[in-house]
Amino acid sequence: MADETVKYGIIGVGMMGREHFINLSHLRSDGAAVVAVADPHVPSQILAQDLAESFDWPIQVFSGHREMLDSGLCDVVIVSSPNMTHYRILMDIINHPKPHHVLVEKPLCTTVANCKEVVDAARKRPDILVQVGLEYRYMPPVARLREIVKSGTLGRVKMVAIREHRFPFLVKVNNWNRFNVNTGGTLVEKCCHFFDLMRLFAGANPVRVMASGGVDVNHKDELYDGKVPDIIDNAYVIVEFENGARGMLDLCMFSEGSKNEQEISVVGDIGKGEAFVPESVVRVGSRKAGRDGVQTIIAKNEQIKYDGLHHGSSYLEHVHFLAAVRSKGEQPPAVDLQDGLVSVAIGVAAQLSIERGRMVTIEEVMD
Repeated sequence: MADETVKYGIIGVGMMGREHFINLSHLRSDGAAVVAVADPHVPSQILAQDLAESFDWPIQVFSGHREMLDSGLCDVVIVSSPNMTHYRILMDIINHPKPHHVLVEKPLCTTVANCKEVVDAARKRPDILVQVGLEYRYMPPVARLREIVKSGTLGRVKMVAIREHRFPFLVKVNNWNRFNVNTGGTLVEKCCHFFDLMRLFAGANPVRVMASGGVDVNHKDELYDGKVPDIIDNAYVIVEFENGARGMLDLCMFSEGSKNEQEISVVGDIGKGEAFVPESVVRVGSRKAGRDGVQTIIAKNEQIKYDGLHHGSSYLEHVHFLAAVRSKGEQPPAVDLQDGLVSVAIGVAAQLSIERGRMVTIEEVMD
């Protein structure tokens, strides 16, 4: 048992908030404890209370995040509320007299301007750690592919291709995720994960984005307050990086008949690596050895105690963040605010490219 209990509060206990709750229950022996939740939605409060009782964890329930912050109960706050609420909640946490370390779900915020404000505000609070929930980095096959790239096995990375073929957006409280104004747009809401991975694999920052996409199949027969959902359900996105590498995203959200939800390919000047999720397979080969020399690796991480919704990556995210909190400033967050900002900027540029039918520079959306 860890010597000191780290007390967590969760803001937003819908599906993802409760997923964080379950992950933290598996870190109980490491000294993690959920002591409070905040959510204005009463059914979500009840579900969180039921979950707490199943873990024999007494919690205090608040209807608003400010009341939870003022209670002084928490050392760490998880922000898993709807995207459009992140900015205001983060600013309230950062500006609160009591320091609270923060793990905020992706996307950091729905606009670049709001992300930049959060980054600037956090710089003035060196007593607070803020990590962004881009946990796909921790998926075992993705992490293994990152190790292969870092080792130099593939040479200099030239191309990164990510395909996500999956099911439509899930039903959320009041269907907030059906509209761009709430989510930031599909390429921000969903795809910031993949733009983060592209940047990691490319080893450089993005400079230009070009995209094509549309609302072609999903949610077209739905109506909310007289409005039809406007979230993109398929797209191609090309990202150019400052070192000459290129990334490409192939997104389809009406492709339930796929063996793998994510397929990632990284090609260097001497080799190629691939990762497949949820199959958890990695393949690596070289130009010299050709097709017959391709090796297949089953990617596992024995540290994972709970697979959850994201193949163990959320659990590992919490392990790393708890270690950063316990280090008392010696260990920085694994995914920082700049990572969150850039992943949103690429998504915003992609959404703008589709809207305007042209290439968009990152400088343009950052200004």
